[in-house]
Amino acid sequence: MAGTQGIDRVQIAVVVIVVVELVVAVVVVVVVVVVVVVLAGAAAAVVVVELVDVEIVVSIVVVVLVVIIVVVVIVEVVVVVVIVVVVVVEVVVVVVVVVVVVVVVVVVVVVVARERSIVVVIVVFSFD
Repeated sequence: MAGTQGIDRVQIAVVVIVVVELVVAVVVVVVVVVVVVVLAGAAAAVVVVELVDVEIVVSIVVVVLVVIIVVVVIVEVVVVVVIVVVVVVEVVVVVVVVVVVVVVVVVVVVVVARERSIVVVIVVFSFD
């Protein structure tokens, strides 16, 4: 049962990671398109009307792009942390299962050995 739950957790984690990656990709594409459109509009305004200072537009675009990069990096780090946590949880589950199996085997061997020795002792005493 633990193995099945582990597989379910891994599948859920993979789906969540894929969805997050897709959302990040869509958001980045939308923001880049918006920035390009705004930049084109600002450039047109500068060329046609000269209403906007070019340095202000460039600095705003640079800030927006830096914010986008920082957000994407943070999301990617979170995704990597989630992957590492899932892997660690699965390793812990496997270790716990192995320890439980070893303990059960040892207990069974000890019980069987004791029962046989008790049987042997009973047989020996009955022969005496």
